[in-house]
Amino acid sequence: MMLRSLIALLVSWLFLSPAAFAESRIKDLADIEGVRENMLIGYGLVVGLDGTGDRIRNTPFTRESLVSMLERMGVNIRSENLDTDNIAAVMVTASLPPFATQGTHVDVSVSALGDAESLRGGVLLVTPLHGADGEVYAVAQGAVAVSGFAARGEAASVTRGVPTNGRIANGAVVEREIGFDIADRASVKLALRNPDFTTAQRIAAAINARLGGDAASVKDPGTVLLNRPQAFAGDMVALISAIEGLRVDPDNVAKVVIDEASGVIVMGDDVRVSTVAIAQGALTVSISETPQVSQPSPFSDRGRTVVVPRTTAGVDEPPAKISIVEGGVRLSELVDGLNALGVPPRDMIAILQAIKAAGALQADIEVL
Repeated sequence: MMLRSLIALLVSWLFLSPAAFAESRIKDLADIEGVRENMLIGYGLVVGLDGTGDRIRNTPFTRESLVSMLERMGVNIRSENLDTDNIAAVMVTASLPPFATQGTHVDVSVSALGDAESLRGGVLLVTPLHGADGEVYAVAQGAVAVSGFAARGEAASVTRGVPTNGRIANGAVVEREIGFDIADRASVKLALRNPDFTTAQRIAAAINARLGGDAASVKDPGTVLLNRPQAFAGDMVALISAIEGLRVDPDNVAKVVIDEASGVIVMGDDVRVSTVAIAQGALTVSISETPQVSQPSPFSDRGRTVVVPRTTAGVDEPPAKISIVEGGVRLSELVDGLNALGVPPRDMIAILQAIKAAGALQADIEVL
């Protein structure tokens, strides 16, 4: 009896395991209303560069920033002819996490604004970081870590990565908090990252099954309204903690994403095709130039040397190969059928677009 139960459990696990692996947590499918990051930006100066900074004469904003900074420190050099290349004007960006308190440290990114060649070895001076409302929410300062480098000689140069971009780990200190009281709220909205009617309904059903009521309701494909039940009176945080780990099988629109610039093709699992025949042939046109020099006979008085053009053109067009892709196949079978054509990614993009134009591709095509 125990052996039978074990076999039945194993069989059921084998049948249910694909769905289980496809499920995702609600916290990975939706965001909580009001719980979000805020973008910060600031303008500052990086000093201590080894001759790779801005050319002061070519970047007036760097010169004015340097002059203003020194004037605040009691040094007046406005009438002097500055010619330093150890300083660079930079833009500093950071993301202020939700519920960040005063004194919290956040990472910052530093990017050269002028014609600096590298920020390696530089130190960012005190830089206020502003929000969209113009208020200062953090202050950044510290040594800039640069992963890229550049080296140049008289006849050659080498560049690895982007030496004009850097990062300062924990380089900014939060000075102002963004107030948001979520604990006392009577309801919150869950914003789906990929709006879909079916996914929203499944999220609401999973929450109601967990809470034993109708606390969750679907407002639109991208929003699920969560009302706080009596069991969680005055504690919305505990309610969110109880439901964000629930697992839901998301459903998405069948889509083929194409990046024509790089030739990358990404297809979802729900992409299907009707039975279609595909003929693909490559046309190659080659043109070669082999100019020849025509010279006059020896001791000729009136002859002259001329270049005679000689062009050779050829056309290679192999016979077209027709392949049939059966209808209703799954993604793996569709990929195998396209691979059997033996075409490069550029041609495969054209084939997918032609299949869509023929009405045989049951999916949306999004070209980046």
